[in-house]
Amino acid sequence: MDTVTEPVRAEDPTIRGLLDKLRERIGPQKFNAWFRHGTHMHLDKGVLRIAVPNPFVANWIETHYQAEIAAILAEQTGCDKSITLTVDPTLCAELRRGDLDSQADLVTKSTEGRARRRRPPLARQLRHKLETFVVGETNKLAYSAACAVAGDSKALFTPLFIHGPCGVGKTHLLQGICNRFNARADGATCRYVTGEQFTNEFIQAVRNKTFHQFRNRYRQLDLLAIDDVHFLAAKKATQDEFLHTFNAIESAGKQIILASDTHPNLVGKLNPQLLSRFVAGMVVRVDSPDQDTRIHILQRRADALKMRAPKDVLTYIATHIRGSVRELEGALVKLAAVAALENTSPTLELVRSALADYLVQTGSALTLGDIENVVTAYFGITPADLHSSRRTRTVSLARRTAMYLARKRTTMSYPEVARAMGKNHSSVVLTVQRMESLLADEATLTWPTAAGVRTIRATELIRLLDEELA
Repeated sequence: MDTVTEPVRAEDPTIRGLLDKLRERIGPQKFNAWFRHGTHMHLDKGVLRIAVPNPFVANWIETHYQAEIAAILAEQTGCDKSITLTVDPTLCAELRRGDLDSQADLVTKSTEGRARRRRPPLARQLRHKLETFVVGETNKLAYSAACAVAGDSKALFTPLFIHGPCGVGKTHLLQGICNRFNARADGATCRYVTGEQFTNEFIQAVRNKTFHQFRNRYRQLDLLAIDDVHFLAAKKATQDEFLHTFNAIESAGKQIILASDTHPNLVGKLNPQLLSRFVAGMVVRVDSPDQDTRIHILQRRADALKMRAPKDVLTYIATHIRGSVRELEGALVKLAAVAALENTSPTLELVRSALADYLVQTGSALTLGDIENVVTAYFGITPADLHSSRRTRTVSLARRTAMYLARKRTTMSYPEVARAMGKNHSSVVLTVQRMESLLADEATLTWPTAAGVRTIRATELIRLLDEELA
């Protein structure tokens, strides 16, 4: 049973009412874990600013609670308010160990719950086409491979595995392949699903005893495209079924294309047989677009919005936002909205004003959040586990690796890493020194997974993670 606690204290009556209503709607357990300690809110010139202790909490609140917060705020004030999230590592001091453990438990339950929920297969509109994909230096190999797969009824390489950070065009390529495949005149069949959808359909087949229909739906395809295949990590039964599906399609000379946020070697808790098949085909990385490609993407998006944006405006945005395509397009959409609201044309002055907060939050430097995402994907845990008190071999090794990479790949000092990770300064120093010693000795690291004990040299582990963070 959830423990009833007093709501967070807030001087602003609007914020106090918002917190009370939020606690009522999401329940005391979730409220205490994410908002009671370490999260500060204040209204500033019509903008609700939410400060959080680390990137993981920021992402979780944005994904799971921002819409609810916006709705409550609109009810209270009678108008829509903008919401911005910023990371303030000094707030880590306010977090309690119990809060961190609760966050980890809630994330684990949420992930497992998505797979358990019974729901019909998602009706998926494939809106992306290869013809609208903007090709640049960082994605041209993946694009060429996608065109090759889409244009030949025989498998040139199986599978095609596309990986890279969020928002760089992996889904665009997979859907583009399927759309071109469907346009062919030879009657070839293909199917695009996410790893989550495949898992849900498999669970329904188990419960409803409809294995025959499930297997026919997948094993007789000419092309199967699975997005976010890393979702299958740690799901042993689903991985076993997918392995059989993979073998059936491959043995028939048909094609499989996969997409993931990380290289297959970095997907934690993956069946070794599946892993060997993933790396046996063509594995290609898509990186964030370069400057010229970013400008081209912005111009195409501006045309779609019927927005007349001068070249200097697009260049300014492309220069200051160097992350994902989604960040670029989101910035342009916000600029278009502000320009329309003020009944003016986009100018450099307007873009600097309208996107000031956005540009600050989307800096191109590698962050601890980036490192945590790559490390936790490799070890098959969640960022919440890193900040919890859990000391299993897997979590401890992942935490040590993240701290070492934070010191190596960022400008963060030991105290800054300590605050962000919820540790003390001396603990981080000793942890990093321990990792440096393991690397110097070329020690072998071992940790348990669902598929058995996994082993890798410390130097090889850091090399793999460095490549993913490059």
